[in-house]
Amino acid sequence: MRASITKSQIAGRVAAPSSKSYTIRGLLCAALARGESEIIHPLTSDDTEASLGVLNKLGVYVNQKERVWRVTGGNLRTPDTDLFCGESAATLRFMTAICSLVPGKCRLVAGPSLSQRPVRPLVEALRQLGVNCSCQGELPPVTVEGGELKGGVTELPGDISSQFVSALLFIAPLAENEVTIRLTTPLESKPFVLMTIECLNKYGIEVDYTRDLREFKTSKQSYKPDRYSVEGDWSSASYLLALGALCGEVEVGNLNPESLQGDKVILEFLKDMGASVIISKESVKVSRSKLKAIRADLTDCIDLLPTVAVLAAVADGTSELTGIGRARIKESDRVAAVREGLERMGIEVAEGEDRLTIVGGQPVGSVIESRDDHRIAMAFSLLGSAVGGTIIDDAECVSKTYPEFWDVLKSIGGEVKIDE
Repeated sequence: MRASITKSQIAGRVAAPSSKSYTIRGLLCAALARGESEIIHPLTSDDTEASLGVLNKLGVYVNQKERVWRVTGGNLRTPDTDLFCGESAATLRFMTAICSLVPGKCRLVAGPSLSQRPVRPLVEALRQLGVNCSCQGELPPVTVEGGELKGGVTELPGDISSQFVSALLFIAPLAENEVTIRLTTPLESKPFVLMTIECLNKYGIEVDYTRDLREFKTSKQSYKPDRYSVEGDWSSASYLLALGALCGEVEVGNLNPESLQGDKVILEFLKDMGASVIISKESVKVSRSKLKAIRADLTDCIDLLPTVAVLAAVADGTSELTGIGRARIKESDRVAAVREGLERMGIEVAEGEDRLTIVGGQPVGSVIESRDDHRIAMAFSLLGSAVGGTIIDDAECVSKTYPEFWDVLKSIGGEVKIDE
């Protein structure tokens, strides 16, 4: 599918979609709680459907209504087929850990892109807790012989994926003995681990952790059913807010200003770049302004790289984005994808291992290869809306986290033509 974008005048109010990260976290906690839980305002997307599909094969019943999922959990069973996680890294990594609680053998497989992303550090950490599991070199598929989680002390690096830490936190309360998780390197994407702990708290689980988030301790506990309400997604909202700064004025509702989500920092980045930002109780309004260059460390908000990069493309001066090395092992090599896309649109970019330097200028329309990466597709649609003449290839990839994105863009003035 191709999205052809012409220069657009953006104006309107939209609601941010529900958080993918919180939807999956709430769903997995509900699956581990004996009894019925409710997930209120869940996100339906490719990634959340992947989690639902895996849980269904493990005996978790989910009654899906439009705004409420009723989850009957607490009784995991051995699957009779492989567990296909699609392209959802959260599903693969979290469920790898949860399968340690399932009696018998589980084999987790992934889609083409996710099959190239590392999982061995999590496998090694689980082995230290007494779990019999293995992977193919550094990569999926993963095989887990579950049913007996002893607990104890485990160590792993904190600078590859915060999802490894979250995965261990989900299962730690159900181990026979206290679990201590120690990180051998500083944790990156810290907000995602704090989001996991917040979700665990909602389901009755307490976690002790050090201020620097280098060590976590959990005693034996039981998950309790909950009525869990999913807040709006700041990652998806970032595209709409940036669109206002580039092309007109956008007000985005369904946002929690007190959220733990790391991508909420997009507000500070927009302010630093000179955009007009008005924050109210549950919404944010951003209006077009003359933007200036920024120096931004994205260590704890790595998913914002494409969004901040396209803002930098039209800003006065030279922007420097650092802390981006882990973006190379996302759905695509996002560092290379961003550089290539900006260069195609006439912007000077210098790429380093852990930084991008972007010289703001006057972008021109071009054909952008999304690399089947939802964040690349959405980010470059913003620049396309500002300058016109832009085509996004494989535009359907937005369904991974924001299936309605193209319709929402049209609803606020985006001049978009979709060719199947």
